[in-house]
Amino acid sequence: MDVRNKFNTYMESPPISYWRDLCLQEGTLRHYEKGGDFVSVGTVGRYIGLIKSGTLKYVAFSEDGSEHVVGLEFADEFVADYPFSLRGQKARISIVAETPCDIYCLSTAALSERLKNDPDFREIVTISTEAVFSTAYDRYIDLHTKTPKERYNILISQHPDLFLHFPLKDIASFLNITPTHLSRLRKNR
Repeated sequence: MDVRNKFNTYMESPPISYWRDLCLQEGTLRHYEKGGDFVSVGTVGRYIGLIKSGTLKYVAFSEDGSEHVVGLEFADEFVADYPFSLRGQKARISIVAETPCDIYCLSTAALSERLKNDPDFREIVTISTEAVFSTAYDRYIDLHTKTPKERYNILISQHPDLFLHFPLKDIASFLNITPTHLSRLRKNR
C-alpha cells in the first residue's frame, strides 16, 4: 500500500474510486503555480479536484495573520474545502499549491446540483464526509494524546520523503511545533 494512503486515511474509503473516476472523466485539468490558491479563505471553493501532480497545503490563519498548516495533500489524492464547498459555505482555510500542480477539477456548483437530485450521489458524499471527518478526528486525538516526537515519528514513517515535498517550517506547523523543535527531532531520529 502506498504510504500516502496511510497519511490521509480518507483515501482508504470505498467511494474513492468513484471520485477518482468522476474527476478523470468529467474534470477539467487546471494548472496552479507554486503559491497559487486552490481555495482562498473567506470564499466558496469552486472545485473538488484529483491531484495529477504536485503538492498542496491547507492553511488556517490566526488573528495576527500567522499561517498554520493544518493539512497536506499529494499527487493522486483529492483536494477540496470538503464538504463545505458543496454546501456553498465560505472556506475557513486557504488551500495553497506548495509546488506547481496539475489538478483534475470538478465544479462544486455542478456537484451541488447533482447532490440535490441524485440519492446515490448523496450517499457517496455522506460516506466521503465520514471518511474525511475520521481522518481529521484521528489527527485531533493524536495532537492531544501523543508527544511531538511520537507525532513526528508516525508522520515520517508514513511519508519518509515528506521533506522533499514541503519545507521544514510547514511540516513543523502541521505538527504544531516550532521549526527549531522539529530540527532537534530530525537530528535525534
